[in-house]
Amino acid sequence: MVFGVDLSGRSALVTGASSGLGRHFARVLARAGAEVVVAARRMDALQDLCTEISGQGGVARAVSLDVNDHASIAKAIEAAASSGGLDILINNAGVTVAKPVLDVSEEEWDRVVDTNLKGNFLVAQASARTMKAGERGGVIVNIASILGLRVAGQVSPYVASKAGVVHLTKAMALELARYNIRVNALCPGYIETELNQDFFGSEAGQALIRRIPQRRLGQPSDLDGALLLLCSDAGSYITGSVLAVDGGHLVSSL
Repeated sequence: MVFGVDLSGRSALVTGASSGLGRHFARVLARAGAEVVVAARRMDALQDLCTEISGQGGVARAVSLDVNDHASIAKAIEAAASSGGLDILINNAGVTVAKPVLDVSEEEWDRVVDTNLKGNFLVAQASARTMKAGERGGVIVNIASILGLRVAGQVSPYVASKAGVVHLTKAMALELARYNIRVNALCPGYIETELNQDFFGSEAGQALIRRIPQRRLGQPSDLDGALLLLCSDAGSYITGSVLAVDGGHLVSSL
């Protein structure tokens, strides 16, 4: 268990699990007792993650997933539901592009928005249909960002897509509550991962850290409590919420 949360007997699907936060979320859910299906494009990384989780006494399986391909989504959900139903979706797959808004191409816009927003919708919709067909309901946690609530420069497709995820979460929560399906958004602030360590070690990165009220980057483990609250019975009356975990960044002064 993690923080006393026991997810034994529950099945979870984690998208974008080959690296970064998705990989971390899969580990956390497995340690809490859930059977985890990890999904992404990079099967080699997913297999390594499954080996790691199994070696620690957890249960994990890997499935290839393209969040914009209906057949691929159906296969991933079928794998996650094969043990009796799908209980938890961590809708985490995402990409970004860092460019001034005047330089963003239509193709780059489409790639980011199609993955982060359209892909999020397609996976959540298909998962909700499976949850509705079962008897236990389910939990959907859409991974948004504080940049869905507040903007930053040179990531216009990303902030637009994550703002869409925030409102999609609320819309789905409203409609799916009657089926005992809870839908919430987790909005991480700046969390240190292998993908951003070099930037945050730079002068510009250090300047950004100084603007965070807690004066530090978040670590993936800082998200564990919020994730498990939203996924477990401890959060049974929480739906349509947008939970920021950001060291106070959203309330920092302009």
